[in-house]
Parts: sequence; structure tokens; C-alpha cells
Amino acid sequence: MTYDSLSGRTAVVTGAASGIGAATAVLLAAHGARVALLARRTERLGELAAKITADGGRALAVTADVTDEESVAAAVQRIHSAYGPADLLVNAAGVMLPNPVDDGRADEWQRMIDTNVTGVLRLIRAFTGDLLAAAADGRSADLVNISSIGAHVVFPNYAVYGATKAALTHLSQSLRAELGPRDVRVTNVEPGFTESELRDHIDNPELTGQLDSMLDAVGLLTSEDVADLIAYTTSRPRHVNLRQAIVLPTRQ
Repeated sequence: MTYDSLSGRTAVVTGAASGIGAATAVLLAAHGARVALLARRTERLGELAAKITADGGRALAVTADVTDEESVAAAVQRIHSAYGPADLLVNAAGVMLPNPVDDGRADEWQRMIDTNVTGVLRLIRAFTGDLLAAAADGRSADLVNISSIGAHVVFPNYAVYGATKAALTHLSQSLRAELGPRDVRVTNVEPGFTESELRDHIDNPELTGQLDSMLDAVGLLTSEDVADLIAYTTSRPRHVNLRQAIVLPTRQ
């Protein structure tokens, strides 16, 4: 399988400090894309950018918080100054904070909405003009949103997380109706159990134990597995849009 068409493209990847975002950034850069790495953790971004550069790729570490409007605006300006307009956006930043709804954890609800939905919208607003311009110029233009199998499958105590991912899946479908006719590809990726830092955010020991038991029984995708799917999708001929991809461990 060849990903040669990624060479020369300019990609923006959120959530790039770890997990799917980091793996995607590494793979895109390995195939010749210039990659802007967006996340909150400056040190981790610097380490990843150094690794990509040492391996012969091009990467720009941009500290940014997708929940903060001014932070995103500053990041966009820096990316445009360094790399010019982007033609590939991967929204991989996300947070998973499960708890029973009757616990009333409004703080967690707001954080998930701000990151998983509003944060994605901020990045889409920032780079849609770039994507449309690339498409109008006859080049490939891709918007990739990382949703979750939780958008479809009910997991008790994950109701709000699932709701944010269902919103993202529906947003992706709606955006394809708007952007597809203008040659911008929109892809929604829904991973199942995947190796990441999401479980580390859970503050409920009982739910952590339940999740660990499920993962032990079913197994995990690696972040690189999902990154490979993203690279495959975005390297197809520009008239081919793999709009929806559900990727699971075989036993899930």
C-alpha cells in the first residue's frame, strides 16, 4: 500500500501529544507531510517534533488548548506563518470522563462538550477556508474527525461521553453534505478500544476497574493501527471519500 500522495501536504493534528494524535502525526510526517502538532503539553510536543525531525520529517510544535478561543486563534496564526494554509485537518483531541449521570458531574460534562464538540468546531472554523481553497485549486483536502464507537454502542455510565461522540459523528455527516460538493473530503473515524491516555482521566476507581476488565478480555488496538487507517483514507485519489470508518479489535 502506498501513501505517496501525502508527500508535500500540510497537516494539522490536534491531540498530538499522545495516543492517536501523536501516532497520526508521526505517520503523516514519515510519508512526507508537513505536520503542525497541536496540544496543551509543550514538553511532549517538543519531544515529538524532535523525533519527527530526527527521522527526516517536518513538524511544528504548537502549544494550544482547543477549549480556548484565543489559544486556537494564536495557534492558527503561527501555523499559517510557518507553513501557510493547511490541506489536511485531523481532530484527534478528546477526553473521556465517565460517571453515573445521577452523580451530577457538571464539571466533567462541560469539559467533554468543550473538548469533544466545541473544540472540534473551533478548528473546523479555523481551517475550512484553507481546505476549500486547496480543493478549488485541484488538490486533495481532508477533514478527519476522531469520534468513537461510543457514538453508537451504549456503555452504562458513559452517557455524556457517548452523547458528545454521537454529536461529532452527526456533525461529520452534515459537514460532508456541505463540503463534499466542493471537493473537501470529510471522514468520521470511530475507534473501539484503543491504547491511549483516556482511561487515565477517569476518577472513579470502580469504573476504571470495569474498563480494565473489558480491555483484558477483548484486547486493544494500538494508536498506530488507527493512524494507519487515517493515512490510508487521506492518501486515496481525491475523488474517493471514505466517509465513515469503524475500527475495532477483532474480539470487541
